Amino acid sequence: MAVDIQKLFNEELPAALAKHGDAAKQIGAKYQLNVTGDGGGEWFINVSDSGPSVEKGNPGGADCTMTVASEDFQKLYEDPGKNGMALFFAGKLKVAGNQMLAMKLSKLFELK
Repeated sequence: MAVDIQKLFNEELPAALAKHGDAAKQIGAKYQLNVTGDGGGEWFINVSDSGPSVEKGNPGGADCTMTVASEDFQKLYEDPGKNGMALFFAGKLKVAGNQMLAMKLSKLFELK
């Protein structure tokens, strides 16, 4: 089943961060996630000591910026570990900044 990207970042992830704030802060980074194409958007995800929060847009100051097409985001969300590497090496997941932090993003999707 396809994930509703808007709902995920505008409702589900903020709710999960509110519920699991301490676990989220252990990730310890600020992410900029840009999803291109249908149903995509831009979100700034702060899971550092000053977070946790998710806001729409691109305010700057991210430690790690990831850009992916909406159809590829579906694969990334389903299995971040396996599909994340495959998308990265296929050039479909672009990562700027601290690339090691990209590996930690899967922890964000585990918070429910």
